[in-house]
Amino acid sequence: MKKNNYIFKITMYLLIFLLISPLVILVIWSFVRIWPWPNLLPRDYGLRGFKHVLDPSTKSLRVLFLSVGLSSLVTLCTLLISIPAAKALGVYEFRGKGFFKMLILAPIIVPPVAVAMGIHIAFIKLGLANTFLGVVFVHLVPCIPYAVRILTNVFEIIGESMEMQARVLGASPLQTFIKITLPLMAPGLLSAGSLVFIVSLSQYFLTFLIGGGRIITLPMLMFPYIQSGDRMMASTYSIIFIVTALIMLLIMERIVRNYYKEQNYFYI
Repeated sequence: MKKNNYIFKITMYLLIFLLISPLVILVIWSFVRIWPWPNLLPRDYGLRGFKHVLDPSTKSLRVLFLSVGLSSLVTLCTLLISIPAAKALGVYEFRGKGFFKMLILAPIIVPPVAVAMGIHIAFIKLGLANTFLGVVFVHLVPCIPYAVRILTNVFEIIGESMEMQARVLGASPLQTFIKITLPLMAPGLLSAGSLVFIVSLSQYFLTFLIGGGRIITLPMLMFPYIQSGDRMMASTYSIIFIVTALIMLLIMERIVRNYYKEQNYFYI
């Protein structure tokens, strides 16, 4: 028993080290100007990366807020679309249910390049190319499968027995959804919303193609520095990306916790 605990602790410490060490290196590189091989420590430090981000002329902060707003809107739209679809797949039985479960994952299985050009042509005809709304719509393509998959599992677990009891007692469909369904699936919504936000925030190719270079997001600022080998700038933008995603996840969790407290529900 003691041997198993010892192995478990070593495994956990090793996993923590493997997770934290890349972040530590990333933070160091964001302040490093010169770090030649084989020096163990950097030779020179600087704040060029953070000065560049905070410089109003670069519009980096404006792009950051635009990216957060875009991903937040995509997350909201994705959840609104995914909830009824997930309920149908998770609760009801109908012919071809397994096929539709696989079909909903097609945007993840098929490479984005294979469908992005066709979407671009369709958006040009619809007048959505090079627009903010067009970028929101194209972000739904890779985001909806993740949300539907997560929420389908949630509906499979909670079922609809509680909803049926509420309807029998006289609750309207809207009251049933707000008072029964939403509290039961709130943790699942948090998980789906968190994943969708990160997926939307990290989109580069779809944003570049549909946005036409007019809609600039954080990955579009970060990727050129990664490709050019500017490790200080790439690390700086990477840290901003990670911190932004973490802050939004904490905000989502806080919203769910406050909702449970207001409704007098128990939430872990």
